[in-house]
Amino acid sequence: MSRNINKLFNYSLFKIILIPIMLWIISSLVFILLRVAPGDPVDAILGSGADEVSREILRNKLGLNESLINQYFHYINNILHLDFGQSLSNQEPVLNIILKSLPASLELGFFSILSAMLIGFPLGLLGLRNRSKKTDYIVRVFGIATYAIPPFWGAMLAQLLFSVYFNISPIGGRFPIFQLQPQITGFLVLDSILSNNFIALKESLYHLALPSITLGFLLSGIFSRSLRLNLDKTLKSDYVNAAICRGISRRKIFLNHALPNALLPIVTISGLTIASLSGGALLFEVTFSWPGIALRLHEAITQRDYTLVQGIVIFTSMIIVSLNLFVDILIAYLDPRIEY
Repeated sequence: MSRNINKLFNYSLFKIILIPIMLWIISSLVFILLRVAPGDPVDAILGSGADEVSREILRNKLGLNESLINQYFHYINNILHLDFGQSLSNQEPVLNIILKSLPASLELGFFSILSAMLIGFPLGLLGLRNRSKKTDYIVRVFGIATYAIPPFWGAMLAQLLFSVYFNISPIGGRFPIFQLQPQITGFLVLDSILSNNFIALKESLYHLALPSITLGFLLSGIFSRSLRLNLDKTLKSDYVNAAICRGISRRKIFLNHALPNALLPIVTISGLTIASLSGGALLFEVTFSWPGIALRLHEAITQRDYTLVQGIVIFTSMIIVSLNLFVDILIAYLDPRIEY
């Protein structure tokens, strides 16, 4: 037992050591790509018609007159201190913008994953129960089709049906514009509950329902196919056949042996999906005008706000790398068959 703990500790330590290296590579790539991208941040702020004196003053202020090496080391030093600079468009600290936008993306991601599981798991079990029958084929096609639908197209179709034709859902936004939002944690559903504001809770769920269920519907195929395939493989394994021969009931075999082992790959899928959604689904948030981190990234790109683009990409990379580390360690802990 102690040997396994030591091996897990060494494996975890190795993964943790890799994180700074990965983040350094990502940060360097972001720096290089933004410097070679077309467009001038000075033009984005002052406009192309600004006089040369104003342009030069701003260049000095932004440090753009320094050599690329000096800019790079200054940039890396700021990142190490979690200083992402100020937005070029409104001079607000980038970290403040990220922290204000992140809860919206996390809230949407959480309810989307929940919807995906509530839709995908029953469908996966239904397909397995009707193996090689018409229902099974329908579930398989559903899984492929939902995964293949572009998120922005699915979002526009949902808006067209439920917001335009049936008028049962708001077309976009997170909360009514002219209504005061509860401000405690930044998570509107949680804040509404904490402040006992049930009107705000109703409005926040009303605005959250369509985007989260739509995104959950598009992600549900991943969970249904994964659960169906892994359960099918697990139920055909030798240890399940041995349990059947010992007279153990099929219900106990399914709940105590087959299902826990089939869920291990789904933990990995869930972790990767949550990690990707923590940075926001870019075109999905843009389509629904959802004020999350992905929408802020889209606005920063269109405004050529390079410091905000840098900050968002690096910050979301930190979240994704950290969540991937957590999932790797969790899987290694749960599954003794993994060599590490």
